[in-house]
Amino acid sequence: MIVFDAHLDLAWNALDWNRNLQLPCAAIRQIEKDAGETEKGRGANTVSFPDLRRGKVVTFVATVLARLFRPGIIPPIQLYSQSEAAFGAAMGQLHYYRGMAQQGHLRLIQDWPSLEAHTAAWKADEDSLTRPLGVILSMEGADAILRPDQVPEWWDAGLRIIGPCLYGVSPYGHGTGTEGGFFPAGRQLLGEMERVGMILDVTHLSDQCFDEAMELFGGRLLASHHNNRTLVPHQRQLTDEQTKKLIARGGVIGHAFDVWMVVPNYVRGAHVLPSPSERGAGGEGVPLERIADHIDRVCQLAGNARHAAIGSDLDGGYGREQSPSDLDTIADLQRLPDILARRGYSQTDIEGIMHANWIRFFKEAWSE
Repeated sequence: MIVFDAHLDLAWNALDWNRNLQLPCAAIRQIEKDAGETEKGRGANTVSFPDLRRGKVVTFVATVLARLFRPGIIPPIQLYSQSEAAFGAAMGQLHYYRGMAQQGHLRLIQDWPSLEAHTAAWKADEDSLTRPLGVILSMEGADAILRPDQVPEWWDAGLRIIGPCLYGVSPYGHGTGTEGGFFPAGRQLLGEMERVGMILDVTHLSDQCFDEAMELFGGRLLASHHNNRTLVPHQRQLTDEQTKKLIARGGVIGHAFDVWMVVPNYVRGAHVLPSPSERGAGGEGVPLERIADHIDRVCQLAGNARHAAIGSDLDGGYGREQSPSDLDTIADLQRLPDILARRGYSQTDIEGIMHANWIRFFKEAWSE
């Protein structure tokens, strides 16, 4: 079954982690182990183009990610002291995707006709080894946008989604781990996004910013990589009330695979294995089955399965040591349909969660 994943930091991994994503994950791991790299996530990556193909993850939202420095941000990479530097880095990531598209590895998807054609081609031949993988570009944290009136420039460059905040306080508002709303520039940013048709990603917004976005932004919105706060209490997660608001607005929620967001009381970094030779065991006994708990929650709140989906965030600053224990690479997303079937989901609902809900969302967003 084809898969649509709404959050992958591919350019960040390629440029800042210096990973050749054209190699299988096993080869990338070996290169990092041979180099004696022992930092968190090294020798334990889960995403590469060959493994995306093995897992039939044929369409995904991929990020440009360049953050301004703020104390306490982890991991301490891709951080810049000035907005102009973040802008330059983000443009570099954009050109990474363009280069991969020119080489035939990716297809940049910017409208409904291109997504429709891409999906039809992959459904006709799910095992293709040559067809480009489809990518929709998103900016995670708007630190690289120099001014709100620069949004049209990013739209013209191919960006289709913006999440204004990340961890900490951004130039536009408050993000994860902080309390507060949008700054005046953030309100202007939302206005420019709505004017050009940019989709708003509410992921990483503070609670106040989330509430303000519901009032200020009249365009389409989504949550690319979120889980449920009732199941795992933390401000990074969506409350049931927030989930209901997204459902009412036609939003879709992609579920994240970072295990600290999957089960309560998981301490990030506590289970990192001490040496490269010991890398490989996944996130301390947290199986993919637990992801389905969060999917269930959204479906129960919605009364249907039309708003739950995947936004794995695999290799989002971590590796196998903080991924589900029965996931070796992103190809193991193919385990989810059986898990959902055992829970009583219909084939149509499973297809929706694995890809069709995102496809419907973008059709509606781009056809209005």
